[in-house]
Amino acid sequence: MAGFSAHRISNANIYLDGTSFFGKCEEIDLGSIKTVSSDFQGLGMVGLIELPDGIDKLEGKITWNSLYAEAAKKLVTPFKSIQLQCRSNVQVFNNGGLVDEIPLVTIMTITGKEYQLGSHKPRDPTKYETPFSSTYVRQLINGDEVVLLDYLSNIFRVGGEDQLSKYRKNIGQT
Repeated sequence: MAGFSAHRISNANIYLDGTSFFGKCEEIDLGSIKTVSSDFQGLGMVGLIELPDGIDKLEGKITWNSLYAEAAKKLVTPFKSIQLQCRSNVQVFNNGGLVDEIPLVTIMTITGKEYQLGSHKPRDPTKYETPFSSTYVRQLINGDEVVLLDYLSNIFRVGGEDQLSKYRKNIGQT
């Protein structure tokens, strides 16, 4: 009988254009790859079904524990995209305890959507949120590609398998 292993991710670090922001980010929400779909019903069908139309926009958010000029300068303009990298440590446990630690790396091309100037109260640390949109995401666990989504190139791979090769061929995009 194969043994059970549990994976846990309990921390991460982010990099903007290769610069580490160790200890400066309180939380990051990398967003979700969501399907856009529409209802479909035809004559003779007893029910309504939902069919995929594409992929929704990808949005996330960084929560900072203070204002950091080096991050703010990269994220304040909506006219320039930057590379975000989130590096996490995945702990692998089995009945013997911690048996391995593997990297989870998420690389994104992002553009800041909003810049908070701040809200200040006495004796209350100010937090800054930076919502962003993404046009590219690639996620690897232990070097194995889980997903690659490049909106501007019509590339969508899951586990290395091209999900849009026929679509690109049909529309004349090679």
